[in-house]
Amino acid sequence: MKKIVLLGDSIRMGYDKYVKEALTGSAEVFYPKENCKFALNILRCIVEWKREGWGDDVDLVHWNAGLWDCVEVDSDKPLTPLAWYEETVARVDKRLRAFFPKAKIIFATSTSVAEEKYTPDFCRHNAIIEEYNAAAVRALASTDTVINDLYSLTKSFPDAYRSDATHFYTDKGTEMIGSRVLSLICDELGIAASAVNIDGFVPENYSAKNIGN
Repeated sequence: MKKIVLLGDSIRMGYDKYVKEALTGSAEVFYPKENCKFALNILRCIVEWKREGWGDDVDLVHWNAGLWDCVEVDSDKPLTPLAWYEETVARVDKRLRAFFPKAKIIFATSTSVAEEKYTPDFCRHNAIIEEYNAAAVRALASTDTVINDLYSLTKSFPDAYRSDATHFYTDKGTEMIGSRVLSLICDELGIAASAVNIDGFVPENYSAKNIGN
């Protein structure tokens, strides 16, 4: 049976259990019970999350980080400078390869947002998200990391797929993003996913504080 690790912010928290259920019998799926937040937080905490029984023999890591890095608070600049973010993404990739030497790596770009639903004291802009996504792709260009372009996927989503300015915690949003993640994972590992009954699907019971904005 394959072993898969999912890392990422609250976007990952919306599809992690969906992916886990779809791969029942084909793969063990591990993920932190917390929001991974910034790219730098993943770099810092991966060593502790790994100790939760993941082992060294992970076959694939699917990860994302960026929405926390590019958030603008009180009309200030993005929290993480672009060059710093690009460097950190490269460092995370290197760390993942060191911890999981046999693993294939997939990086998911940050998803689009509904800008008009934010307030000036806490907001994100798609133009800036695009800059950060491009920086991440540059950081990984010299590696064999597969890029999962969730930004382009979600940019075309109707508003009904969104649950708020940032998230896609709706049946259709979960199904669409979860299916895209599964598609790349299954292609890379040569495994098949089972159908998930979205009508009866219950996501992980994360607290609102854990999820964040």
